[in-house]
Amino acid sequence: MSKEKVIYYENELEDEFSDSNITPRKIDGSYDYRGGIGRFFGRSVLYDVFAFPIAYTFLKLKYHHRIVNKECLKKAKSTGFFLYGNHTNAIADAMMPMRLCYPNSAYVIVHPDNVSMPFLGKLTPSLGAIPLPDDKDAMRNFSEILEHHVKKKRCIAIYPEAHIWPYYTKIREFKDNSFRYPVQFDVPVYCFTNTYQRRKYGKTPRLVTYVEGPFYADKTLPIRRQREQLRNQVLETMKKYAKHSNVEVIQYRKKEE
Repeated sequence: MSKEKVIYYENELEDEFSDSNITPRKIDGSYDYRGGIGRFFGRSVLYDVFAFPIAYTFLKLKYHHRIVNKECLKKAKSTGFFLYGNHTNAIADAMMPMRLCYPNSAYVIVHPDNVSMPFLGKLTPSLGAIPLPDDKDAMRNFSEILEHHVKKKRCIAIYPEAHIWPYYTKIREFKDNSFRYPVQFDVPVYCFTNTYQRRKYGKTPRLVTYVEGPFYADKTLPIRRQREQLRNQVLETMKKYAKHSNVEVIQYRKKEE
């Protein structure tokens, strides 16, 4: 391995270290989450014919990607579900849900940046990008599209850490906001933890993904506590599997240190 890069951070909940420099569009009530017939055919061609084979090949060649316990997702055959993962790789994270959920169809809740790029922003919705809403009208449409996908028994992926920290080998604390969706729609939760592991040859570490679940909300608890309960289960599970990382490409240090 080459000499490690060091990044200093101030706030693990808010600091962002991706290279993107995009001015996000406003996702208001006029944003079309369904996209009509054009998006339907666009998804059929882009997602099924091109995106999945490219994702599979890229992850295998670049990272020698391996999935542990993918079979647990078979328990979700009869229902839609939410899939939570750690956010450590801009390109691999965009591909990971379709790789994990295949042959199920995967969608990803994303920052508006992902639909704001001049050219790619027109394609990402067909690949499954669901941008977070910016106002009440958009929130209603956003909730409706999530319900639609859940009823279609699809996978909806979320990166609850929200911000990309490339090659980070621990799990950052995250809020329970996004866990309101599985509570609202009464569907199971799964999580995956991407780890970076040493390879005998090559500078790029191996990416090994651990999948776990299902987790269910405890309906005897108040709704607010159900969100906390699911968040805590996912957080602790991801922390457990993150210990399998055994190589640091980038060191992250808090500034006061």
